[in-house]
Amino acid sequence: MPSNPDKYTKKVVVLGDWGVGKTSMLMTFVTNAWPQYPPVVFDGYSTIMTVQEETYTLALVDTCAGDDYDRLRPLNYPKTDVFLLCFRINSLDSMLHIRDKWVPEIRHFCPNVPFLIVGTQTDLRDQPSVTGKVSITSLEEGKKFAYELGAAKYVECSAFKLEGLVDVFHDAIVVSLESTVIDQPVPFGQRKSRCIVV
Repeated sequence: MPSNPDKYTKKVVVLGDWGVGKTSMLMTFVTNAWPQYPPVVFDGYSTIMTVQEETYTLALVDTCAGDDYDRLRPLNYPKTDVFLLCFRINSLDSMLHIRDKWVPEIRHFCPNVPFLIVGTQTDLRDQPSVTGKVSITSLEEGKKFAYELGAAKYVECSAFKLEGLVDVFHDAIVVSLESTVIDQPVPFGQRKSRCIVV
């Protein structure tokens, strides 16, 4: 058993507008199957993942996006290791809300916690009925957007096709580990990279 179990547990909080696919992404990753009737919010769940020859427990936290939850949502943030900020690749509004709402929110409550930006529902790129009617964010546009906002990385996935999900959470662990290494000199083993809501 590890001498410091906390080192091998990574709390991942997922944020983004209603309808971007947060819950479906989490459920599909955990169960390896597309949920026919996904709930509005996915109950907190833990799963195991091996990264760099170490096994980690992922504590996955889904969140509600509505303004009615603005005061309650930050109660999920203490001890967060990494945030996933999600937008739907065919929704410019959900993308811009990352810039205007979600990044300011996590920077207010957890200024030192790293975050990734996740473009969801990439299967929409394969649907002519969608691509011909709305603008679809490209991979390069997503990377540029993430860089401008100071994200650790930009990643994409399709829960419907089970594509890219492992990469999203693998990269989340790697980013949290890199942040921990940077913060190791903090006295008494306290990690600046973890979020504390007062």
